Amino acid sequence: MGVVHRAIKIVEWIGFVVVSLIFLFPFAWLVLTSMKSLGEAVVFPPKWLPSTVHWENFVQAWQSGPFITYFFNSLLVTLAILFLQLVTGVPAAYAFARYQFKGSKVLFGLTLIALMIPPQITFLPVFIQMSGWGLINTYVPLILPYAASAFGIFLLRQAFMQVPEEVLEAARLDQASEWKIMWKIMVPMARPVLVTFGLFSFIYHWNDYFWPLVMTNQDLVRTLPVGIARLKASEGGVAWNIVMAGNMILVVPILIVYLIAQRQIIKAFVYSSVK
Repeated sequence: MGVVHRAIKIVEWIGFVVVSLIFLFPFAWLVLTSMKSLGEAVVFPPKWLPSTVHWENFVQAWQSGPFITYFFNSLLVTLAILFLQLVTGVPAAYAFARYQFKGSKVLFGLTLIALMIPPQITFLPVFIQMSGWGLINTYVPLILPYAASAFGIFLLRQAFMQVPEEVLEAARLDQASEWKIMWKIMVPMARPVLVTFGLFSFIYHWNDYFWPLVMTNQDLVRTLPVGIARLKASEGGVAWNIVMAGNMILVVPILIVYLIAQRQIIKAFVYSSVK
């Protein structure tokens, strides 16, 4: 039994290492290529390590366009969407989790249906509507269509349903209002799930390329992924080392946010597994 158990553990570790390498390989390639010269970036057979680290690639990528504007636009749009999704999602999730009102099941069913519809299907009517309102090339069409998240409402509803009813009854006996119960009791107890959803939302909208590309055609309101994609349009062929350096600029804020939220994400998974 001991030998079999040890063999299973070894197989598990080998599988863990193999899967980790599969996921880490593209990121490692991105990091190393961003520090190579152009010749080393395109040489075949590929060369793993740069002979000299070219830090100037990051400066050149940053100076290839109005990247300060792109960065500010990405930050503004991403944080505005995240704020609106939390403000709209928390009350909706609380209502679906704790109240049975007329039409609640139908509304929740519609929320789940909305969860299954990809934005690429709805972009045309939204674009026509925004164009009719004269809002193309503004922040409104980048933010407003994502002001509410069906995924966030579903995730928070599941977290709120796991809070014991006795806790809420005790708060009501203390004359706490529903608004106070929601923000002072439910939200803190579901904080790991809330942070996890916030991270998912941040990553999705920070990396979103399609929607800003469709809704804007001016640098003044375009976001970082659209600006990074323009690095491939350089004259004289694609400078892959500069493109990879630009992508590193795009990835770094996500890594920082992930490192800050890492502990809460682990708590969210532990919280869900315990429940």
